[in-house]
Amino acid sequence: MFENFEIWWVTGAQLLYGGETVQIVDGHSQEMVAGLNASGNIPVKIVYKGTANSSKEVEAIMKAANNEDKCVGIITWMHTFSPAKMWIKGLQALQKPLLHFHTQYNAEIPWDTMDMDFMNLNQSAHGDREFGHICAHLRKPRKVVSGYWKDEKPQQRIAVWARVAAAWADARDMRILRFGDQMNNVAVTDGDKVEAEVRLGYHVDYYPVSSLMEYFKKVTDQEADALVEEYKQLYTIKIDESGEEVYWEKVKNAAKAEIAIRRVLKDEGAKAFTTNFDDLGGADINDPKFLGFDQIPGLASQRLMAEGYGFGAEGDWKTAALCRTVWVMSQGQGCSFLEDYTLNFNGENSSILQSHMLEVCPLIAAEKPRLEVHFLGIGIRKSQTARLVFDSKTGDGVTATVIDLGNRFRMIVNDVKCISPKPLPKLPVANALWIPQPNFEVGTEAWILAGGTHHSAMSYVITPEYWQDYAEIAGIEMVHINKDTNILDFKRELRLNEVYYMLNRAVQL
Repeated sequence: MFENFEIWWVTGAQLLYGGETVQIVDGHSQEMVAGLNASGNIPVKIVYKGTANSSKEVEAIMKAANNEDKCVGIITWMHTFSPAKMWIKGLQALQKPLLHFHTQYNAEIPWDTMDMDFMNLNQSAHGDREFGHICAHLRKPRKVVSGYWKDEKPQQRIAVWARVAAAWADARDMRILRFGDQMNNVAVTDGDKVEAEVRLGYHVDYYPVSSLMEYFKKVTDQEADALVEEYKQLYTIKIDESGEEVYWEKVKNAAKAEIAIRRVLKDEGAKAFTTNFDDLGGADINDPKFLGFDQIPGLASQRLMAEGYGFGAEGDWKTAALCRTVWVMSQGQGCSFLEDYTLNFNGENSSILQSHMLEVCPLIAAEKPRLEVHFLGIGIRKSQTARLVFDSKTGDGVTATVIDLGNRFRMIVNDVKCISPKPLPKLPVANALWIPQPNFEVGTEAWILAGGTHHSAMSYVITPEYWQDYAEIAGIEMVHINKDTNILDFKRELRLNEVYYMLNRAVQL
């Protein structure tokens, strides 16, 4: 996916020192961009767009970036002293994410040879401060990265922002289909869809399950059988109490559901979807003419998540969108939709079992998933149905959710430590077991105080810095629960944030 995107690099300069100086600046910039691209650390190609020497040049570049779909963000660097007033109109026009790189072409000061010409040419030390001042004056959201351009540490920080910028571009063009709308009276899975499209770019549509069933009934036995063969290669086949005949019947039904949902998503240009176990299509499952899902399409949801589609249970479109964004940022590594299910009190190892009825992404599996069929007695249809069963990997992760507070969206991020669960012989579902940081008590209390949902998008790959950059670009609130969190300071942060956003809203009005 990243190969379809690019980041534009713009170097700040001016003509005060003559055209020869600008040519040197241009040469240095080209070398630096080529070096960053060759480093292998930054996943999105950086494209050098030249030096900006006047207000008109800056404005033209920024407007061109806005109109280029491939461009997901701008990196600026002030090689020489670039008077910041010439950046005002361009920064006001810019609608793409901005990263300000505070670096320098040479690593060390050439103590023995440095003269005034060198000083006039290499002025990032104060040129970048001039640029930073105008960004602050304009209240321009941006990320600032400091460090030598050849070093891995700043390259890795640019890489984080590049992944986030690409995910932001993806989110701005995200359509989410809600099969069956949402569960009755659940507050946290709903929200202001109009404001979400304004602020986050999500376009959320209801999609009738009856229309989905039109796709379902057109899936042929041959297509379903071919997909079942794929299952046999990918997963451990485990036929349990259902018996072989029922097992393969239910697996085939799950394959048809997967094919049908994928076709709808592709035909509708959707990147994420939600389901609802109270609306599954068809009539009575005991009717010989029954045509519909035998239960919630768990296996389909698991596999489509792994493929890159965002998913949210019970109509939770915000988490579905976030799951898609996590997948884009991590490029399909170690991420999943999860739900807080039940608590395990065990002293310092007190933890939360993360699962769902069926829908946990196999990208977080510790071992090869088992394809099992079991009875599920919840929702409108109680039946045997297929699912992938596994325990998640152990290790450190980050989970996140977005909530609608009426006057703003809040992102809540929690560092978690995933540990090994005990066997669950009578609960055949995929699961993760984690200790919220800094510990169970503080982690859960802070999450609840912030209004966190019972659904979240979890990743073993991305770090909190990704979500910090994302919230900055989106212009939404973010709170981070981590090893340093204490409840007193966290409450104070929530109160201060409330004041800030109320005042900010008042200024906008």
